Amino acid sequence: MKILITGVAGFVGSRLAKALLDRVGEGGGGNQVIGFDNFDPYYDRLHKDRHLRDLLPNKNFTFLEADLRTPDALTAIFQQHQPEAVVHLAAMAAVRYSVQHPLIYGQVNVQGTMNLLDAARLTTPKNALPPRFVIASTGSVYGTSTPVPFTESAPADRPLAPYPASKRSMELMAHCFHHLFQIPTTIVRFFNVYGPHGRPDMMPWQWTLDILHNKPLTLYNAGKLKRDWTYIDDIVTGLILALQKPFPFEIINLGCSNPVENLRFVQTLETLLNKKATILDTPTPPSEPQISYADVTKAKTLLGYTPKTQVETGLSNFITWMRQEKII
Repeated sequence: MKILITGVAGFVGSRLAKALLDRVGEGGGGNQVIGFDNFDPYYDRLHKDRHLRDLLPNKNFTFLEADLRTPDALTAIFQQHQPEAVVHLAAMAAVRYSVQHPLIYGQVNVQGTMNLLDAARLTTPKNALPPRFVIASTGSVYGTSTPVPFTESAPADRPLAPYPASKRSMELMAHCFHHLFQIPTTIVRFFNVYGPHGRPDMMPWQWTLDILHNKPLTLYNAGKLKRDWTYIDDIVTGLILALQKPFPFEIINLGCSNPVENLRFVQTLETLLNKKATILDTPTPPSEPQISYADVTKAKTLLGYTPKTQVETGLSNFITWMRQEKII
């Protein structure tokens, strides 16, 4: 299969590309991956270069530098490469950053997604089917008004910050394009993804460095907030299953379905690092829900998705990778 991945130099995008390139299809053929990234300066490019390191030598991988905000460039990519499937992962991420920089989330996540979907529409030959889409969203769309565990049938209409609001808007626009132009689309809502190649702004990375460097580590509400930490390999497995089983339009949670208190998460890091954290207890900001908790019944039923990695194993793998890469 020829697959276009947006945000391919990012955490999830690079690990999905690696997994797809490593797979051998029927008859011995493999996947072709075309990936693009714009190297947004939100975090240092050296991390994205690290992500690409095990992709660029593969003859079935094509890397392009492109931006979701340039519709003509997106159209040209579709015209030249004619992907059978698109996994849309490129986005401005991070709830707290979005509170201070809201406008770029509309420009990249909402308008950028529309540009991508429209490029697929414009380049689909008459009487042909558009490429199937798998679009990454977030469990943050559920906010605080949704009973736990979060099910996909919830309205998810009370987001707490621009980031989840932009992701919910992406979902609605994707449905519009499916309805009007028959683009097969699966929305996958990620829950607290972590593991090797994780982003440097994410809590596992930051907390690890705080512990090692004797810096105060901020925990909201005494660490009682619970997060549905989902290991990267389980997320990649879910994405591949979604690619293999296209639907006209579906929204599907991809989580671990096992919320863990942030204090326990930090205590696991302390054990792995053999060092105690200095914890700074801070009130929970209005952008943060008390719990994230994915009901993955739909993912199990429709995709055969079964998350396998618990926090202790996932964090051990993460710390091992950080040491191998000489980050710590």
